[in-house]
Amino acid sequence: MSAHNFSIEFFPPKTAEGTEKLRLTRAKLAALQPKYFSVTFGAGGTTQQGTLDTVVEIRQEGFDAAPHLSCVGGTRESIREILRQYQSHDIRRLVALRGDLPSGYGMGGEFRYANELVEFIRAETGDWFHIEVAAYPEMHPQARSPQDDLQSFVRKMQAGANAAITQYFYNADAYFQFVEQAQKAGVTAPIVAGIMPITNSSQLLRFSEMCGAEIPRWVRLKLASYGDDSASIKAFGLDVVTHLCERLLAGGAPGLHFYSLNQAAATTAIWQRLV
Repeated sequence: MSAHNFSIEFFPPKTAEGTEKLRLTRAKLAALQPKYFSVTFGAGGTTQQGTLDTVVEIRQEGFDAAPHLSCVGGTRESIREILRQYQSHDIRRLVALRGDLPSGYGMGGEFRYANELVEFIRAETGDWFHIEVAAYPEMHPQARSPQDDLQSFVRKMQAGANAAITQYFYNADAYFQFVEQAQKAGVTAPIVAGIMPITNSSQLLRFSEMCGAEIPRWVRLKLASYGDDSASIKAFGLDVVTHLCERLLAGGAPGLHFYSLNQAAATTAIWQRLV
């Protein structure tokens, strides 16, 4: 497998210590030579400056980097200003998302859906950016039905996205089924599989609860049986996720996008097993 279809996501650090730690993580992961690094964007834009700073630093290190841009709470003017900033730094890649609504937050802002954001970016900047959007093989937690969710995905692609990255999942069939349905609906762009390494079971359960990603029952029971034995959890997680990646690549997935959680060890271990 070539690194050309392999990318890694970070979140922007909030402290000087976090920034230093991310630099060390990045140095380790840079050795894998991913196609690009992406950097998330906080709910309601809370970490927008942190996102830009991290992306600029990654690019200074000689790597391609894609800031996440969320439209929740954004106005046309505020998004236009962010796009100008990114262009002034010669950033050419973006991950465009609706973003999570902070708790107690109405549907504020001028953009309700990610397809409206993608349309706006294209109208403002033409083909300057390579735009990635999100896909949900197991359905977005707020979608009314799988059909509705698929339609909303197709709208984002038609609005001008170049590619998609999925929410993480552990059921390869859900991914293949989603890709097949999207292709039948006319989507020809690559749908890259989002991969979440398993290193900590309570954290994984918490994340999956929030984003609607299913942890298969056998995986949940096995993780629970290890209790606090973190070495066994990591070894088991490594096997499960490596096998998932092998199946995805063998089945034609155009790439893997690793949710690193600003850690290097698990992503590196999976990657080395795949090479």
